Amino acid sequence: KQLCSVRDNWDDYLETGATVIGISTDSAESHKDFKEKHGFPFTLLADENGRVVSAYGAKSWIPGKSARAVVVIDKQGNIASHKVQSLGVFAPGDDEVIAAIRESQSAEN
Repeated sequence: KQLCSVRDNWDDYLETGATVIGISTDSAESHKDFKEKHGFPFTLLADENGRVVSAYGAKSWIPGKSARAVVVIDKQGNIASHKVQSLGVFAPGDDEVIAAIRESQSAEN
C-alpha cells in the first residue's frame, strides 16, 4: 500500500526533485515482478544480505525482513530525516514524507 501510494502521488514527489528508491530484503527477481505488477516509476533495490537495512536501523521484528522506514538524505549525503516503523501497518503518509523532503531542502539553503 505504501509504495502504491507513492506511485499514485508521483507528481508530488517529482515536484520536490528528490530521488525515490524503495529498498527491502526481498530478492531482485521479486522486486522486478512487484515493480512490473504495480507499475512503479521508481527504482526498487534488493538488499538481500540486509546491509542497508542494518545500516539505517530498519530491521523488522521478523528475522531477515526490513521494517517500514523513510530516510531522507540531503544533497551533502547527511541523513535529514529518519523514521522507522517496526510494524508495517504504521507506514508514514505521503504528506509526511514530502514535508520531510522539503524541510531538508530548506535547511540546505
